[in-house]
Amino acid sequence: MKSETEDSDGRGAILGVTPVAAGVEVRAAGPSGELSLICTPARARELAAALARAADEVESAQSAEPVTVKAGELRRGDVRDGDRAMTVEAVRVDGATAHITWKSGAGRSWTQGYDADAEITLRRRG
Repeated sequence: MKSETEDSDGRGAILGVTPVAAGVEVRAAGPSGELSLICTPARARELAAALARAADEVESAQSAEPVTVKAGELRRGDVRDGDRAMTVEAVRVDGATAHITWKSGAGRSWTQGYDADAEITLRRRG
């Protein structure tokens, strides 16, 4: 099984899982290099269970009530609530204006100005 994903910097990566002799190989390949692990079937099941638990925790946290924060109080890593993921990369407050640099899930960045007291609804805090 191969799956395309993104690394922590939003760059494309590939995650592959294949049977190898008496084990299971988990291979992650991205722009920064490649990592390959071979584990027993029992260890592979433990890894799969840990991934499923982590996914459940993330989904539970995301289903919680969104948080509303003033634009001037945003911080790096905050994720805006909406149809598309927008993550705060930087915040600069200049008097009554907050200049927020956003990064999309596709890796594009832009800066938007807001009244520093404007309410911004977040999916999660960074």
